[in-house]
Amino acid sequence: QVQLVESGGGLVQPGGSLRLSCAAPESIFRLYRMGWYRQAPGKRRELVADITTPGNTNYAESVKGRFTISRDNIKNTVILQMNSVKPEDTAVYYCNAFRGHEDDYWGQGTQVTVSS
Repeated sequence: QVQLVESGGGLVQPGGSLRLSCAAPESIFRLYRMGWYRQAPGKRRELVADITTPGNTNYAESVKGRFTISRDNIKNTVILQMNSVKPEDTAVYYCNAFRGHEDDYWGQGTQVTVSS
């Protein structure tokens, strides 16, 4: 059973910052594209950002310029730095490891709430 362990969610005020981390087994982290998805109540799960093993990144238009995804290859961790957050960023955020069809793994999710 592959475990992706997320941390860093919580309550943050609009305009603030939050940092999400996801630790993966080394065997997964070295080979898989890592990403963050989110799902707000009543909405479909959507891609927030992902990063390939060489470090190429991809972002949803709604978070470009505000969020940064990175890989810590020493700690086998993918990080999502969230800056200038907005109420519409409120969602459960899920870590994902992807290599192909039916070859991916999900974390348990961490709640991010943006509210004053």
